[in-house]
Amino acid sequence: MDTVIKGGRIVTATETYEADIGIEKGQIALLGRNLEGDETIDAKGMFVLPGGIDPHTHLELPFMGTVSADDFRTGTIAAACGGTTTIIDFAIQGKGQTLREALEIWLKKAEGKASVDYGFHVAIGAMDDARMAEMGELVRDGVSSFKIFMAYKGTFMVDDETLFRALLRAREVGALITVHAENGDVLNYLINKHVAEGKKEPIWHALSHPPEAEAEATHRAIVLAGLAGAPIYFVHMSAAEALEALKAGRAKGFKVFGETCPQYLLFSIEKYSEPDFEGAKYVMSPPLREKGNQEALWQGLAGGDLQAVGTDHCPFNFAGQKEMGRDNFAAIPNGMPGIETRLPLIYHFGVNGGRFSINRFVELVSTGPARLFGLLPRKGTIAIGADADLVIWDPNKKHKLTRENLHMNVDYSPYEDITVKGYPALVMQRGEVIVRENQFVGQVGAGEFLRRAPVRL
Repeated sequence: MDTVIKGGRIVTATETYEADIGIEKGQIALLGRNLEGDETIDAKGMFVLPGGIDPHTHLELPFMGTVSADDFRTGTIAAACGGTTTIIDFAIQGKGQTLREALEIWLKKAEGKASVDYGFHVAIGAMDDARMAEMGELVRDGVSSFKIFMAYKGTFMVDDETLFRALLRAREVGALITVHAENGDVLNYLINKHVAEGKKEPIWHALSHPPEAEAEATHRAIVLAGLAGAPIYFVHMSAAEALEALKAGRAKGFKVFGETCPQYLLFSIEKYSEPDFEGAKYVMSPPLREKGNQEALWQGLAGGDLQAVGTDHCPFNFAGQKEMGRDNFAAIPNGMPGIETRLPLIYHFGVNGGRFSINRFVELVSTGPARLFGLLPRKGTIAIGADADLVIWDPNKKHKLTRENLHMNVDYSPYEDITVKGYPALVMQRGEVIVRENQFVGQVGAGEFLRRAPVRL
């Protein structure tokens, strides 16, 4: 064996057991006792987890007159330091572009900079017969998921016909449609109304994105997916009403899946009223919701109604970027950082908080995304033949999530006051150590583009 991890407690989505892990040529070659290798890593007293898979990131995203603060170098280093070894980012189809052209643009952004493995969802801005054909070509090339925005009227938003046609085609070619579900027409009206009335503080962002608009769009998309006979995946679910729509669709036999993010589990609408424009740090879409929604989402994760935790990592600096909207909430770039803090937060508040088991934790942050997005069995589990993407997790390590203790390229941490218990001690990507004691020691650009399998759910 090239490397053996000894003495750790292996955790998968279904099992917890003690064994050594033998690694050869970047893959898990043996699981057993008393294994020997050229290099030995002592994991006594630690958990050994499959590397995290973040199914929702936005690196180098041009948006609202600026660009998200993390590029593929800084963002993937931060991901690795937090225990995430695979991301799925979004290639956005620009006006007049083909889907292939959008993908090529984002592949060039990542090339030579990504330090963890990566894939892409392609976001569809227009759907005609040529784009329908392209979807099948991209699936054959390993891009097996696409994104539809039902919000951001005038930029990303598409109509129901486009969504329906994308769902029909996805069913044919083995793809999964992911959806940002908010009623963009309602949001557009409310945003313009509130701005015209002089209501321009950050709190009005939340009040312009009511939970009913998320619930209505979720229900509508589920109906269309049912008509199309296609699976559908809802990103960054924030509202209890939307979760109820998802549960109702599944009860009818529709193949509906959902993701939420740490910010929706931990924060509420009160954040927007913080003084000195600090509330702008939490402006994202959908926004933070009223208290009570958080517990509904935690229950959704614990009970299986939600299948994954992503981040929607789309960071903008407070100085110079968020401040673009100081006089008008509608000009605040939407998004916040989280690519590095996802695993520690969900472990601390989920496992330590008694909400679910460590096995369910692994399912939500790794195995579930791998299953939904065509990465199993290569990623998302600890099994012979899988990539040796592994996190040696110290359950007793305390880490305060301050800006100084993190690696994201942004000038604030939303979780500044939170100290978590449980943190990566060592992270491996395909058998190579890339993080040791919160320091990136890997090779910048060593991340590989992942050709994902067709999705048949």
